[in-house]
Amino acid sequence: MKAILTLDNLASGLVTTIWTPVFVAIFLAIIAYAFWPRNKAAFDEAAHLPLREE
Repeated sequence: MKAILTLDNLASGLVTTIWTPVFVAIFLAIIAYAFWPRNKAAFDEAAHLPLREE
């Protein structure tokens, strides 16, 4: 039996070949930004915001 090219098959192939690597790259960029040493001071300040009394 021959495989029929349907919109569902096409969409599934598009998601796995294009969007999955794109989202993995975005996720890795977010992780790199969060752990970058230059951003430590800003994240530490943001972590103490709920504890400050102003």
